[in-house]
Amino acid sequence: MEQLAYALLTIVLGVLGAIGYFYGSNLLLDRIFPAQIEDTARASRNLRRANMVRPWLFLGPALISLSIYLVYPVFSSVAYSVFDRSGTRFVGLSNYRWMFFDREFRESIFNNMLWLLVVPAASTLFGLIIAALTDRIWWGNIAKSLIFMPMAISFVGASVIWKFVYDYRGEGSEQIGILNAIVVYFGGDPQIWIALPFWNNFFLMAILVWIQTGFAMVLLSAALRGIPEETIEAAVIDGANPFQIFMKIKVPQMRSTIAVVWTTITILVLKVFDIVLAMTNGQWNTQVLANLMFDWMFRGGGDFGRGASIAVVIMVLVVPIMIWNIRNARREMEGR
Repeated sequence: MEQLAYALLTIVLGVLGAIGYFYGSNLLLDRIFPAQIEDTARASRNLRRANMVRPWLFLGPALISLSIYLVYPVFSSVAYSVFDRSGTRFVGLSNYRWMFFDREFRESIFNNMLWLLVVPAASTLFGLIIAALTDRIWWGNIAKSLIFMPMAISFVGASVIWKFVYDYRGEGSEQIGILNAIVVYFGGDPQIWIALPFWNNFFLMAILVWIQTGFAMVLLSAALRGIPEETIEAAVIDGANPFQIFMKIKVPQMRSTIAVVWTTITILVLKVFDIVLAMTNGQWNTQVLANLMFDWMFRGGGDFGRGASIAVVIMVLVVPIMIWNIRNARREMEGR
């Protein structure tokens, strides 16, 4: 209850603080550049000046926060990556040379690539199928709400839920994990699912797919409803069946939205951390880059140089995809 009270207090203070800042800053700006004065020329000049300053009052807090929590850490990470574990002795590129010969780093790269192949594709595919199906049934909005609900759960919370799905109890004990209970019911042997080599990665991926399918569904459903009815009616008149209409008429017109969904989930996958930390902590060959960075930065004595070099690798992988995503979204907006 104490934590809940602190959380509610933080929300209330944050909202009131934001309201107070915007109201107070605008009031102060209007007093510095008053427009309600008899001198018409001065009033017009003050109004122009106030209109030039006012957008920065709204952008200012965001820009300051981005500078402190995003821009500065980027440059700081690049700087730390060429220093030793204590961050005091310059070692050049030795941290990067270490990475490419480190078994755990290679394992992390392989697992991240595996996640990249499976999660964006599965999430987008399931989101597209669900969006198409729910648009055809009267209770589609209810179904969409249920499917979108996991998006409201934190990754750690989702991991706790799925731990009960994959839970394993020793031989002779009653299996409370849903998956093992099903296996036992059909006469199979219970398994420690998250410890199965190679396949445990897919069991972890299922959690992120479960969460991100709702995100993909919402965007793709909006794109489906934006398709002109005339093109669909023309296809029906030409004798196209529902599958042909979906694959040859609807999907091509949704290509840009599919690309945005795919790349957005791809960026998220490159930074995946919470699920691996909560489920396996990188054990049993499930290590990923973000969790490896956390291990080197804050565990094992804390090696800031190696941790920062892994962070730089993650950034290098994410930035090109992010830039492409932004440009693609901008082209789509300009096309409209």
